[in-house]
Amino acid sequence: MWKYVKSLEYPVNIKKKDLRMAKYLVTQYGGANGELAAAFRYLNQRYTMPDDKGKALLTDIGTEELAHVEMISTMIYQLLKDATLKEIREAGLDSHYAEHGKGLYPTDANGVPFTVAYFATTGDPIADLSEDMAAEQKARAVYENLINLTDDPDVIGPLLFLRQREIIHFTRFKELYDEYKKKGYK
Repeated sequence: MWKYVKSLEYPVNIKKKDLRMAKYLVTQYGGANGELAAAFRYLNQRYTMPDDKGKALLTDIGTEELAHVEMISTMIYQLLKDATLKEIREAGLDSHYAEHGKGLYPTDANGVPFTVAYFATTGDPIADLSEDMAAEQKARAVYENLINLTDDPDVIGPLLFLRQREIIHFTRFKELYDEYKKKGYK
């Protein structure tokens, strides 16, 4: 079922430490519009899709979102590499450090922990696909905001890639949504 390739979907090679950017970027790991919420959303919704095409699409995109979690995690670790306690304090990450040290923990940029309340599933394919399209648009907007917060090309490159994947996912969900509407699913 799986073929594991020991490389990221897009290369991440950040050379400059930037703790503030790491603090902002964590929102795409554990925030409401982040990759972890998207992966769980799609991998849960797949079971109630009315046909194999819908199940396959949500499985494929949900699995890709897990690859995006890996990219975001890698970016955060590289942005924090060799950070001192003084730098951690100055970046406002001292409360995170108190709880988790230099370990990654799913939160938003404000430190609010991940919760399953971030994703929904109704069992209604039209409602769920509408939710999925909105989720992809929100993630796209967050990536655009993150891009605006940095001038580091090593950070911008992966963010542009992830932003583009959100657009493609939206398009795939919209195609399936339109097909299901045409078939009369409610």
